[in-house]
Amino acid sequence: MNIVQKTALAFTIIGAINWGLVGIFKFDLVATLFGNMSVFTRILYVLIALAALINIGIFFINLNRPREIKENVYASQRK
Repeated sequence: MNIVQKTALAFTIIGAINWGLVGIFKFDLVATLFGNMSVFTRILYVLIALAALINIGIFFINLNRPREIKENVYASQRK
């Protein structure tokens, strides 16, 4: 997992926790910390949405591909 994937995952987790708080307690943590629809809050919401889109892309790619390539190279060297 590279730094972009880890960052996207962290933002997605923040968003999921925030939505959980909204759903359970009607409490928007991001808006409470940074202001209701302030510039920073809106930027954070956009970053969380972009992170979710990155995670959707990661969901559909084969993350084992580098390992498969290494295994194929090792297998061909043993022959």
